[in-house]
Amino acid sequence: MTPATELPPLPPERAGPPLPPALAAWRQEMMDARASGRFRIDPAPEELVLGQRRVLRLTPTGRPRGRVFHLHGGGFRNGVPEMEGPYADRLMRACQVEVLLPEYRLASEDPFPAGLNDAWAALQAYAKQDPQTPLIVSGQSAGGGLAAGLAVLAAHHGVALAGLVLIAPWLDLTVSAPSYERNRASDPLFSPEAAAAAAGLYLQGGDARHPLASPLFAPTQGLPPTLIAVGAGEILYDDGARFHERLQVAGICCEFLAVPGMEHVAVTRSADLPGSAETFARIARFVSGICGD
Repeated sequence: MTPATELPPLPPERAGPPLPPALAAWRQEMMDARASGRFRIDPAPEELVLGQRRVLRLTPTGRPRGRVFHLHGGGFRNGVPEMEGPYADRLMRACQVEVLLPEYRLASEDPFPAGLNDAWAALQAYAKQDPQTPLIVSGQSAGGGLAAGLAVLAAHHGVALAGLVLIAPWLDLTVSAPSYERNRASDPLFSPEAAAAAAGLYLQGGDARHPLASPLFAPTQGLPPTLIAVGAGEILYDDGARFHERLQVAGICCEFLAVPGMEHVAVTRSADLPGSAETFARIARFVSGICGD
């Protein structure tokens, strides 16, 4: 395991192969959903560029009590910021916080570390805008893995984070945790085979144990207070549980919420799904607490 005082360099960016046809079709479905207004919220978020990447910003009425930098999921190979809009809007209103939704490059065309580099550039630019307002990094699924990687980078480079929220985070790209098989039958949205394919497309021969690809193996020194939420029957259950254990051992304040019967990232998908309301309430309480409630 990487010593707390060391962080290996990221590999250089490289061009990946063109999109496989099935993934291209899946991407097109996402683009069609965005164009149809499926993720529309009112008022519409502001669109701007930070760190040379497109981002969406949702700002509450009055001065924000905090800022949340939230990353979408999609297995590192699909997804758009707009898909997180309804969840971000709820969080903005519940906690009186500004929410930033960054776009980042995806595999297969842009494998690791392109997406992480995009998110890091946007986060650094965002952190400088209003350093007196608490900044929380958040993410779901693959975006949760990126969020944890950003927290590791922030600690390493002295960028102050007030908190970290990980929703069913994918933190170990070795795809070897027991919950992959233990929860195979109870996770309708993600499978061991899909995880292995997505990890291979993202890493493209890179080290699955690199601490910024798989933050489960990263140094924990300097990480902020953290909330991890996951469905008890998800194949990614062990990723969240093992990271929680590591943070506890390191003396870092960490809450772990495992909700029976909750599907993968239900809280960001719909307020009406089983477990979503409980998870959202816990996240809102954590965020509000970080921001001074």
